[in-house]
Amino acid sequence: MATYDFIFSSLGLEDWCAAGQSDAPMSMAALLQKTKGTTGEPESLWDTPFPSMDALNESCAAFPQSRDLTKGLEEGFLAVKDSMSIVLDPLTQPLSWALDGTLYGMLNTPWWIVIPLLLAVVFFVTKSWKLVAFVAASLCLLAFIDYYRYAMETLAIIFVCAFLCVLFGVPIGIAMSRSNMMQRLTVPVLDMLQTLPPFVYLIPLIFLFSVTESKLYGIAIILYAIVPVIRLTNLGIRLVDKDVIEAADAFGMTSHQKLFKVQIPLALPNIMAGVNQTIMMSLAMVVIASLVSAPGLGVLVLQGIRNLELGVGLVAGLGIVILAVILDRVTKASLARINASQNQ
Repeated sequence: MATYDFIFSSLGLEDWCAAGQSDAPMSMAALLQKTKGTTGEPESLWDTPFPSMDALNESCAAFPQSRDLTKGLEEGFLAVKDSMSIVLDPLTQPLSWALDGTLYGMLNTPWWIVIPLLLAVVFFVTKSWKLVAFVAASLCLLAFIDYYRYAMETLAIIFVCAFLCVLFGVPIGIAMSRSNMMQRLTVPVLDMLQTLPPFVYLIPLIFLFSVTESKLYGIAIILYAIVPVIRLTNLGIRLVDKDVIEAADAFGMTSHQKLFKVQIPLALPNIMAGVNQTIMMSLAMVVIASLVSAPGLGVLVLQGIRNLELGVGLVAGLGIVILAVILDRVTKASLARINASQNQ
């Protein structure tokens, strides 16, 4: 007699439970239980199991088990997989083209063009020769230890994914700031994306797309990294002083003019902080995405773990740290320039 037989007996479901009994061979767990001479009844109140699906299944064979739930979820996903792929493949194909094109361009352009170009971009956004010298020394160090190709692959992926995060994230944040209903609908989605473990992003994408397609890891990176720029764009615009908005209304500004000439310029420090966090999260996800064929320094980290090559893993980790410091310092320096220009 099992623990929760009384539940189904009191509900008069004995016949339903009996109809669910299977003639299949006994499972190993049930066979061991029978061999030991134990039953489903706990020896004391202390040993009473929680009325979970499996515990109730012991009392009623027709009651579903937890594995039936996971199997049903998997079968349901696979049933709609082909239909989803028909819709999603054309929509996400430009992402593959952007990633593949950027990777091809950065890897097939000589280093003596790529590095000076990157340094020019750093100087343009920071106006700091010290930071340019630091970035130059860091890139030369990575190239000196023959990690230049892996570093450029990582940077190429980050550039594309971070750009798309900003491209889609800022308008979503603006829409949230202008509509309380939009905010109420979007915040639960952002909460889910922000709390979902990084590895979980990869599970449905592996079934939807081929591992050889770059959009597989591109979508995972974008979904993981887009949250900060959306949240901080929304927050920055909502924190604009109400008196400033009233002054803009007094001058007869339209809603479009207020947004682009008042709210966004004043919210730019918060937006740039969101961009900084988005870039950092993109870098973190690039390393994890190496599990699904994402190129870059994450491949070397994975190689170090799989082959127990301590040196390879440590040096690759150091390279990731160097890239993280470069990206963090450059974005923070550009944010400092924005703040300084607004305070003048």
